[in-house]
Amino acid sequence: MNEEINKSILKSNTSLVGIVCRDGVVMGADRRVTAGTLVMDKNYTKILEINDYIIAAFTGGVADAQLVKKMLAAELRLKELSTKTRPTIKEAAHLLSLMTYRGIRTPTMIPNIVGTLIAGVDENGVVELYTVEPAGGVYQVKEYDSNFSSGMPYILGLLERQYKKDLSVKDAVELAKEALKASTQRDVGSGNGIDVFAITKDGIKHVISEGIIPEYK
Repeated sequence: MNEEINKSILKSNTSLVGIVCRDGVVMGADRRVTAGTLVMDKNYTKILEINDYIIAAFTGGVADAQLVKKMLAAELRLKELSTKTRPTIKEAAHLLSLMTYRGIRTPTMIPNIVGTLIAGVDENGVVELYTVEPAGGVYQVKEYDSNFSSGMPYILGLLERQYKKDLSVKDAVELAKEALKASTQRDVGSGNGIDVFAITKDGIKHVISEGIIPEYK
């Protein structure tokens, strides 16, 4: 399985970043979608809304990510209806990890390999960020993470030197932007644009939506 995860990193062709700060969480991603060496989409938002208070960013196949997003949203809604309470971010992350775990262990010709960053705000105003690895393991992120995206080495290298525990959401947004820009300069599977979301006790905001436009001189 470790070999499969290593292969998935090389094939994920994306850059994700999640940063925990003193007043919330920041999540960002690039926009390029590839099929081998072919760029299929230059303007795809990889951070998807699960519901009104949870967002997630995926690595791996687009079809897998879209299906997981739909299934997770449906399961959370069913849980809310059956228990009359809103599921927490922790519950959502563990449900997602279970879905991922089952997906890669179900006999099939095409294994489901998707890594995920998932974040949101609970009813009590607490904001949390979790990472779900392609094998299904789930961990709460205390500082920052890039999951198993192909841009991970460049992003983590930058954050290792520049991240500070008392970072504000405002500063974390700029740090996420710089991390994604650094990755798009070196990772051939990432690029064309970036999106950054801020999650605070007040909700979820799409704070940066920028395209990277080629200029010919």
